[in-house]
Amino acid sequence: MQIKTGAEPMRILITNDDGINAPGLKVLFDIAKELAGETGEVWTVAPAFEQSGVGHCISYTHPMMVSQMRGENRYAAEGSPADCVLAGLHDVMVGNPPDLVLSGVNRGNNSAENALYSGTLGGAMEAALQGIPAIALSQYYGPDNLHAEDPFEAALVHGAEVVRRILAHDPKDQSGYRLFYNVNFPPVPAAVVKGTRITPQGIRQGTRFSVEPHNSPSGRRFLWIKGGDQRAPTAPGSDAHENLAGYISVTPMRADLTAEDHLARLQDAFG
Repeated sequence: MQIKTGAEPMRILITNDDGINAPGLKVLFDIAKELAGETGEVWTVAPAFEQSGVGHCISYTHPMMVSQMRGENRYAAEGSPADCVLAGLHDVMVGNPPDLVLSGVNRGNNSAENALYSGTLGGAMEAALQGIPAIALSQYYGPDNLHAEDPFEAALVHGAEVVRRILAHDPKDQSGYRLFYNVNFPPVPAAVVKGTRITPQGIRQGTRFSVEPHNSPSGRRFLWIKGGDQRAPTAPGSDAHENLAGYISVTPMRADLTAEDHLARLQDAFG
């Protein structure tokens, strides 16, 4: 596939995990329109309902309904973000695939271990597995933007340029597991974003996902999933560390989960 960089008309498919009516999807549409150009196209296939935390889940054992929504090239699917990408590529846009898939803009960060749970990244990962350039975009929330008039301002102002720069340096000939990119915008107003850092995925020390039990009025016991402290430290230079310092992070990723550094050790152990 010829990689387009945003300097010529593009066909872009957008999705998310917050649902088709989420404000971050509107931000992503505006970013995609800028990238696509006046004669380009933006297509939306997004979950009918919120799908946060579903990761790379696909609806393998049951069908999903896809409905055309009001507005041009806009569809809702009763499935995950990865389902939406599959629906977009093999049904909605079949025969004329997109040049690029964008997923987001997520309400909240997908830095560090959050990336492993993220439906936003799941959509981008599925696009990469299908051979399409893909970028996931997420907006970190914090005291400096949580109650702002537009908490997505950093993503809206800087998003298109970050995507252009990624596409300009995305390898044109990729075999095996294709690259996709995890972009996180810092929890600050757009004017005080310090720049962009290329970062590895971090891990927040001393904090993990957990559960919190509650009893319903009928006496039944339920568990709510709880996230960890989003300001817990990660290693200097890693994604969340740089986000909290005011920088946009860009992390190149692949779906290959092999721990390459341990292959030789295990080979020796098994003779």
